[in-house]
Amino acid sequence: MSTSKQIIVPHLWYDKEAKAAAEFYSSIFPHSKVHDVTTIPDTPSGDSDSVTFELWGQRFMAISAGPHFKINPSISFMVNFDPSKIKDAREKLNEVWRKLSEGGTVLMQLDKYPFSEWYGWIQDKFGVSWQLILTDPEGEERPAIIPTLLFVGERCGKAEEAFRYYLSVFKNSKEGFVARYPKGMEPDKEGTIMFSDFMLENQWFVAMDSAHEHKFSFNEAISFMVYCDNQEEIDYYWEKLSTVPEAEQCGWLKDKFGVSWQVVPIEMEEMMSKSTPEQLERVTKAFLKMKKLDLAELKKAYKGD
Repeated sequence: MSTSKQIIVPHLWYDKEAKAAAEFYSSIFPHSKVHDVTTIPDTPSGDSDSVTFELWGQRFMAISAGPHFKINPSISFMVNFDPSKIKDAREKLNEVWRKLSEGGTVLMQLDKYPFSEWYGWIQDKFGVSWQLILTDPEGEERPAIIPTLLFVGERCGKAEEAFRYYLSVFKNSKEGFVARYPKGMEPDKEGTIMFSDFMLENQWFVAMDSAHEHKFSFNEAISFMVYCDNQEEIDYYWEKLSTVPEAEQCGWLKDKFGVSWQVVPIEMEEMMSKSTPEQLERVTKAFLKMKKLDLAELKKAYKGD
């Protein structure tokens, strides 16, 4: 997948470690690199590093913007090791596990489970969670890295409603595989989502319910950037997704399931990465005042009109 075509991009919020984290992940996963580091001046958290990077064909953004939000496992990343495509897939999985384990926390031991020959869930030293899985080569092909939403606490049981809603909002979407909890899996309720995957804008996502006790829920630390071609698209996604008025800020919003999104014009990336310090300062000043982003105003600020 070419990076320019990825419309929805996971965004990770760190206190100060965005660049170090991006470099760490790029050294671990194949076909990975840090594309760009831009320092955004004078944000409410001081100067913030914004980092664009790619891991195994999946594009990411990260920012160092102060200790306001802490990354937790409610959004993790499923990493598929497919033996039909990767030589020594199991050994490669073990190697990635070893590297992510340095200073990390095991959430589920690397082991054989009913759903996979070899699987483990780990939270790395920067707080990001990864589910490494040896996939069934007979199954339908999936990308190597897939963002995964875990519906817990009061949101447990909402995974199906959420993915069906997202399918209605985003174009180029389709439902994938759905597995429900059977009877006798308490505390998980029969019929809720044990595993589901779905495609939005040609990108795969996973959603699951878990009724077990978890001390975390969705927050702004991991959000999804939606790149828009014009103001009409910005308005559309804003209207469809935003349900928490007090969460609206600088293009950020929160949907009815608690998931955070950033609705941004694709041109803004160019404005941020290819601008002079003066242009960057003007654009930053302009967007810090906005809730929903106004593309015409941002362009004016960029040009200095």
